[in-house]
Amino acid sequence: MSPGQPPGAAERDLGAFAQPIFVFGGPCSNLEATTAVLAEARRRGFPPARILCTGDVVAYCADAQATVDAVRAAGVHVVMGNCEESLGFDKDDCGCGFPQGSTCDLLAGQWFAHARATLDDGARAWMRALPRRLRLTMNGRRLAVIHGGGGDIARYVFASTPAADKAAELDRLDADGVIGGHAGLPFTDLVEDRLWHNAGSVGLPANDGTPRAWFSVLAPDGGGIAITHHPLDYDHARAAAKMRAAGLPAAYARTLEDGLWPDMRVLPEAERRLRARPLTPGAVHWSAGERRAAR
Repeated sequence: MSPGQPPGAAERDLGAFAQPIFVFGGPCSNLEATTAVLAEARRRGFPPARILCTGDVVAYCADAQATVDAVRAAGVHVVMGNCEESLGFDKDDCGCGFPQGSTCDLLAGQWFAHARATLDDGARAWMRALPRRLRLTMNGRRLAVIHGGGGDIARYVFASTPAADKAAELDRLDADGVIGGHAGLPFTDLVEDRLWHNAGSVGLPANDGTPRAWFSVLAPDGGGIAITHHPLDYDHARAAAKMRAAGLPAAYARTLEDGLWPDMRVLPEAERRLRARPLTPGAVHWSAGERRAAR
């Protein structure tokens, strides 16, 4: 957040959850994927009060306004992403943290301009009012829901990010676990007896050579929490066709179809090596003293 910039709600406490929660991130103006993930949540019996979105409702794809409208109408909990911060406060760029001169950096100007031109004042006001953090507890564990990092909304945190870095973020947030977004890749990492979880993105695939979207479910289980990652099929061909018709970057339209990112410079080497390897849905049981990771 820039100095002097009016803040959104800094934090919202959702209280204690005794039932499972449904988590998704990065709708990215992809109306087809957003509609599909919301329908899947309903099919599984999740009410809006138990559905969380980790931000970046608007980004690469063609339907910025319609995607905002769909998420707002669903009444789910949403945390502010860097794209909401940038568009809500009328910044000059998306603030995604892409390396300067990278393909993603160069292409971002096109989709950002499209989103900026198509969003109405109501959508921007909604973005400005989003909380920067959500808090909740489940089975006595204190969870912080953020977009990127505790101090940097656009920080990339991946499965391979050093445990010490994750621990420092958890300390900053005074939390037992984090539900994060921004990085676009689904993973669950147990740092000693604390958690870092990312449900992945629904708006863009996970660079695994498939067009699937991803979401997760966190459920109380015994004295701990069961965390499951789930893929989701949707009409990616229609979403890609709409991008091309709108004159948006062809590289991202191809990504919706082939499941491969146009640039990997934001990725650590460990994640780069996973390119084009289809992800397998995973599960982790988080209980005190358990130390393992899953992607």
